[in-house]
Amino acid sequence: MDNKDQLIASLQQQVETLTELVHTLTESNEQLNNTIRELQETIRELQRRLNQNSHNSSFPPSSDKPNVPKPKSQRKPSGKKPGGQKGHAGANMDLPHDPDHFEQHLPEKCKACPHLTECLASKNVFKVRDEKRYEVNAVVKIDVTEHSVLEAESCPCGEKGLCGEFPANIKAYIQYGDSITILAGILSTYGAVSINRIHVILSSLLAVALSPGTIHSMISRCAKQVGGVMEKIRKILAGSEVAHFDETGADVNGKTMWVHNSSTDKLTYQTVSKKRGKPGMEENGVLPDFSGIAIHDCWAPYWRFDGLLHGICNIHVLRELTAVEEFSPDHTWPSKLRELLLEAKRWKEAAQAEGKERLMPYYLQQLSGRYNHIMETAEKECPLPTVDLSLKKKGRKKKGKERSLIERLIKLKDAVCLFAYDFRVPFGNNQALYELFVIRTFLVRTFNLQQTAA
Repeated sequence: MDNKDQLIASLQQQVETLTELVHTLTESNEQLNNTIRELQETIRELQRRLNQNSHNSSFPPSSDKPNVPKPKSQRKPSGKKPGGQKGHAGANMDLPHDPDHFEQHLPEKCKACPHLTECLASKNVFKVRDEKRYEVNAVVKIDVTEHSVLEAESCPCGEKGLCGEFPANIKAYIQYGDSITILAGILSTYGAVSINRIHVILSSLLAVALSPGTIHSMISRCAKQVGGVMEKIRKILAGSEVAHFDETGADVNGKTMWVHNSSTDKLTYQTVSKKRGKPGMEENGVLPDFSGIAIHDCWAPYWRFDGLLHGICNIHVLRELTAVEEFSPDHTWPSKLRELLLEAKRWKEAAQAEGKERLMPYYLQQLSGRYNHIMETAEKECPLPTVDLSLKKKGRKKKGKERSLIERLIKLKDAVCLFAYDFRVPFGNNQALYELFVIRTFLVRTFNLQQTAA
């Protein structure tokens, strides 16, 4: 091989080496770009989590930091002044019964007049004006009943040793009656008042010195009395046409327990379980036997029950739309969907005010068509990621919260819009949310104090 051939071979080898180096650098650059995208997505997700609060997520208001702005109102300004409007009927208190006491008030100058006694004795000086005002006070009084038994000293029938007996429920020298037991139970459960606070309230208000341990025993006795009633409530809820469902976590003696709520506007059934998801719902016992319309959020375990219809809580949907608006202000679809849902809510309320039981087909067509158009816009503004952000990792691509929300709203359109098609279905699930707030407060305040009380 002459020098020319050797030179050509050397150049070819250098070209191949450089080509391989370029290919290696290209792959490395692609990996670095993918890593950058993944890190950017991670930063965005961390920022989203950092900015979560009660008005853009399901977090309770108690978790908000002091500098968190107040929740945005979903209502538009009406232009009217605050307070009752012209023509508003208004409402007044009713007297519970006829007055127990009567007080008459003299003119201020007459009080120091030397002729006051003469004027009061005369029936011609003062007269009672037609205008009257009433003051209603709560008079708290302890009622004490003394129980004693009679012993016959002599019996005309010749009986000996005749003696009465105390009632079966009167066992101690001094004990508290059922009314105080019921009051302690109501304060604990319905009022969500802690055992220690019940002790303070009864001691200061009624001068009843109940120990925390006694209060705990009273509450336990009340709980045993309602066992049969609770089962009846569960069965009625399971057979109802529409029911609300939700769950929340609560710290009980340092451990996380799950409260599962099932309710209507008249009945509530709540159970506390160590398990979340479908096992905890099955322990609650309502959903497994339920065949009506279940109102709940989009949590997956609710969709694992067959034989029922689902209605989505749009209060949760509005919060998620708020989060997208704050995190991606250039996207237009969240505000459009928010306005559509609230507009459909106004359509429904106006129809109900007129005594109608359903919306006209025109409004339902408007709702369905605009919903589809908005979701098409959403898919354009937030398409599926074209690059696998979890390169060389198994599993699905990371879609992000917004894309996941879009796909969920498309898939669950019928459940989201059910409130407009069926007037039995409410717009949101506020009833269950409030009830869970009450029971969560009760568990935190009461159960965590049972060790002290026991």
